[in-house]
Amino acid sequence: MRSLRFISAEALVSHPLLARESLDSVAHNLYPLVFKASYLLEQTEVTRAVLGNWPLEEFRLAALLGPSTDHPEDLRDRACRACLEACIRGLADRVLQGRGRWLRVADLTGIRDVQVQRCPCGRALGRWGRTELLARTCCALQAEPCVARRPTEVLVDLFVTEGNFEVVVQALRPPGPAPLQVRCPSFRADSLSPGQLLHVLGLARPDALRKLEVVHNVRLNAGHVQQLLAQGGFPQLVSLTLPTRAFDTPPTSTLVPEGEDPLLSSIARELSQMTRLAELSVAFSTLTGKIQTLLSPLRTPLRSLDLANCALNQADMAFLADCVHATHLEVLDLSGHNVLHLYPSAFFRLLRRASQTLRALTLEECGLADSHVGMLILGLSPCQQLREFRFLGNPLSARALQRLFTALCELPELRRIEFPVPKDCYPAGTAYPQDELAVSKFDQQKYDAIAQELHAVLLRANREDIQASTPLFGSFDPDIQETSNELGTFLLQAFKTALENFSRALKQME
Repeated sequence: MRSLRFISAEALVSHPLLARESLDSVAHNLYPLVFKASYLLEQTEVTRAVLGNWPLEEFRLAALLGPSTDHPEDLRDRACRACLEACIRGLADRVLQGRGRWLRVADLTGIRDVQVQRCPCGRALGRWGRTELLARTCCALQAEPCVARRPTEVLVDLFVTEGNFEVVVQALRPPGPAPLQVRCPSFRADSLSPGQLLHVLGLARPDALRKLEVVHNVRLNAGHVQQLLAQGGFPQLVSLTLPTRAFDTPPTSTLVPEGEDPLLSSIARELSQMTRLAELSVAFSTLTGKIQTLLSPLRTPLRSLDLANCALNQADMAFLADCVHATHLEVLDLSGHNVLHLYPSAFFRLLRRASQTLRALTLEECGLADSHVGMLILGLSPCQQLREFRFLGNPLSARALQRLFTALCELPELRRIEFPVPKDCYPAGTAYPQDELAVSKFDQQKYDAIAQELHAVLLRANREDIQASTPLFGSFDPDIQETSNELGTFLLQAFKTALENFSRALKQME
């Protein structure tokens, strides 16, 4: 329920001209209420004015938009383009004026990017857009006379691609005194060359970075990864994501005796220096027989581990099952491994040791068939803390799914299930794993009927709190959605370059 104070703030911001003229009369401790009310009602002129006159030493966006006693609604999932643009423009106004109390910190982190915007305009400004807008604002301010006595530190979750690389570099490396100093607790990079990545990360103060995501079209090999980790140091890093094939041997690397991998050992030593590292994602890198080398030097146990499609063997799974990380894992992704056929005992030992902490388990395209359901139920039964279970892309029938759903209802904390299209809905003889074209060619009417039966299983068990769905092409990714055009252009250019190299090689062979 809204407090009378918040209702009064809403009434004030509903009259933008009056609100802007009255800001000098508003008590300083009421500015946070006026700001949230203006954000809620999308009164962007008021939002900008509030920031332009902000009287406190700190402005922390997530804290202001989160639930409070005056207004319990959480607005942190409203990445409203109009409001966020008003925030950044108001911040520029504030530092240009240079009057009043010094604004020490402007923290713009903590916004959650979601698929459907609840704000009135319905238009989002994603992480990439926020990065570019702030960077351009910083560059524009660099050209203005600096009247601020001391710079304001701006915390932002940076998302850098080739499309905004130059402006971000300029924002991070001003030619002289600048009113805004950009600091990033988290950094995401896509569609950059290794050289560009190393350059921009060096400017972004890696010593303070807590989360680093290098994804998709940043073409790294093991040599680049070793250089990146050695150059950055990353003493505060908690979460690290590396792109596909990040552990491939560099093409210029000298041959080493079989069983030795000095680059991987060097990477592991660098990781061991990160005493706060708790989340590691190395999906789609070939790590056959290398998991112990990579993970055993780590000084702190991992809470999240993504090893999807890493071609693990029996020795890798045995190490995972017995290592110190197993009893601390909260999030685990082993997609792309036939865990119940290749190493069932080690896999079940891993689940048993992780059962007290495991909250999210992903087993997509793991070859789980009807014959495996009984074993899978036994393996999952100790995982009483499990909240999310994803197993898309497995050849399971409707009957097997009903049996599995019945067992999953016994897990008290479970809230989300992502299940595959039953194989009954595909033509007989359909091969697994499926490509994107094949996975979409199924009997929709039959699927809808089976999905209703599965939801009925949940209802009969009084588990309406469980959401079950089949996102055919994976869960919504706001960062990919926002940069899809640039990503497509990058892929086309990469394909063109590959064809040119292939054509050149053919000519040399003639």
